[in-house]
Amino acid sequence: MQSKQVLGLAEAKKIAAAAEAEAIANNWAVTISIVDDGGHLLWLQRLDGAAPISAHIAPAKARTAALGRRETKVYEDMINNGRFSFITAPELEGMLEGGVPVMIGGQCVGAVGVSGVKSSEDVQIAKAGIAALNS
Repeated sequence: MQSKQVLGLAEAKKIAAAAEAEAIANNWAVTISIVDDGGHLLWLQRLDGAAPISAHIAPAKARTAALGRRETKVYEDMINNGRFSFITAPELEGMLEGGVPVMIGGQCVGAVGVSGVKSSEDVQIAKAGIAALNS
C-alpha cells in the first residue's frame, strides 16, 4: 500500500498568508486560490480591488496545475506555439500562466492559482506562498 502526504487546511492557511503578504508588498490586487491534489477548492481569497473575474480564473488555474501536475504556463505555451487542439482537453480550463503545483517529496499534494496581475507576477505570488511550506 502506498501512502501520500495531504495538503490540509493548516498548510493552505500558511500558503495563503505568504501569498497574500507577497501581493500586498507589491500592491497587487489579486485572487489567491488553493486546491488539493484532485483540484478541489481548499481556499479562495480575493484581495480588495481584485477584479471579480479573477475569482473564477484563479481556481481554474489551480485546478489545472493540480490535475496536470505542472505549471499552467506549460499549457499556455503549448497553445501559443500552435497546438490549438489542446484547448479541447477535458477538465482543463485555466490554461494560463499563474497556476503552480505544490510538490512534496516528488508528489503533487495540490496547487496554487493566482489571478489579477501580469502572469509572471501571479506566479511570483503563488511561489511565495508555496515557499512558506518549507520555512
